[in-house]
Amino acid sequence: LGTKPHNESYLLFSLATAVIGSLQFGYNTGVINAPEQKLRSFFNNTWVERYGEPISPGVCTIVWSVAVAIFSVGGMVGSFSVGVMANRFGRRRSMFLVNILAVIGGLLMGFSTICYSYEMVIAGRLVIGLFCGFFTGLTPMYVGEVSGGFPESLRYKMWPLLLALTVAPAALQCILLPFCPESPRFLLINLKQEEEARKVLVRLRGSEDVSKDLQEMNEEGAKMAKEKKVTIPELFRSPQYRQPLLIAVMLQLSQQLSGINAVFYYSTGIFQSAGVKQPIYATIGAGIVNTIFTVVSLFLVEKAGRRTLHLLGLGGMAVSALIMTISLLLKDITAMSYVAIMAIMLFVAMFELGPGPIPWFIVAELFSQGPRPAAMAVAGCCNWTSNFLVGISFPKLEELCGPWVFLIFTAFLIMFFIFTFIKVPETKGKTFDEIARCFGSAPPAASSSADDGPASASTAVMLPASPEKEKVPLVEAAAASAPSSSAAETTPLEDKSNSTVQEGV
Repeated sequence: LGTKPHNESYLLFSLATAVIGSLQFGYNTGVINAPEQKLRSFFNNTWVERYGEPISPGVCTIVWSVAVAIFSVGGMVGSFSVGVMANRFGRRRSMFLVNILAVIGGLLMGFSTICYSYEMVIAGRLVIGLFCGFFTGLTPMYVGEVSGGFPESLRYKMWPLLLALTVAPAALQCILLPFCPESPRFLLINLKQEEEARKVLVRLRGSEDVSKDLQEMNEEGAKMAKEKKVTIPELFRSPQYRQPLLIAVMLQLSQQLSGINAVFYYSTGIFQSAGVKQPIYATIGAGIVNTIFTVVSLFLVEKAGRRTLHLLGLGGMAVSALIMTISLLLKDITAMSYVAIMAIMLFVAMFELGPGPIPWFIVAELFSQGPRPAAMAVAGCCNWTSNFLVGISFPKLEELCGPWVFLIFTAFLIMFFIFTFIKVPETKGKTFDEIARCFGSAPPAASSSADDGPASASTAVMLPASPEKEKVPLVEAAAASAPSSSAAETTPLEDKSNSTVQEGV
């Protein structure tokens, strides 16, 4: 909050506590792929225990695919519901309550071997997905408003512990959250508790003079009450949102149908197919590359432009997928295993430069405050749905297509590259009026008051109210205000925080 938070230790403590939740997303996305063979063996042993005969390979693949992909179903439901929960219980209390899901999911998976129940693994993955779906919205919301590997263990049948480790950060966060403040913006705008908001601001800022912050929040609240909220059905019916919505959906599809989660979910098996002798270490290396290029993208997104980075990422991933296909076809040649490793590393790096963060940036920038919450809900639903489809179908596709499977993703990547090149405008540094004119239509209706203040925000990015005013997170699932015509002409969309770390993390 504000441009100069003086009580840095308390602010950093609160932010670090909140970010613990977002780490779970990346961990639970990739952790399932390392113990794949152990899990398949567990499925078989359970089947034998129950029915007295081994599980058929086809059924085993289906159970394995469901265990992986059910995570996305939970994420879809959670991301769709985050706004309602955050506005009802508050940001801090919501994070506390949602951590209960992580504990339940971790315990289900951790005790699955004792109970001889592969259904517990599937149920645990579903609950963990629900938890991660909530946190993909709660973490950037709270942060904005208060501004590995176990190879030896896997060899000794410790995969239940590996999956159950998600309980640890959830427990840690539950311990620390009571010492963190509620979002002052939520206290003032949603609960109308101005005195409580003032106390939190004083503690976060380390200064008694917080009248400017309170005034800005009150102005924002007044503007939010003026603009009509656009519902999801209205979003689909209105012609003025048709092209932006198509772009929003296609960009989310380009992220998931790129094949990135096929790599994250199944990279260990892919490395084994390519003849890599120690695939677990290659998988860990891919995770390290993912983290490094997530940080690199934070510095490039405001310099290179959204459209440019997305095109670069899609093109780079297409080349990498082609190289992967060649390395899998020629796996009998020893050197090809190293080529496969480098291809997957490049694939992950290019994803984090473009298709990872960019779709969330552009989607938030295509819509004004009224339709933005509905648009983000649709985009999030499309993202998780396509994530599920990739997760559930990849093992069977790999069985059917063999080394040629990545050519499917290459075709998708080329298609999305062409679409982005033709249809997607560059949004960096442009106002809503300028973006609306790219689609040959008038900008979405805003508040009619000519002297409305600067734009507030909603969902996964931040928009500076003015050169001196605070950055307000674009996270609310409730109705938020759009910039007035005068503000829209003078306030660039360039200075946004990078809220898409969830995907990279």
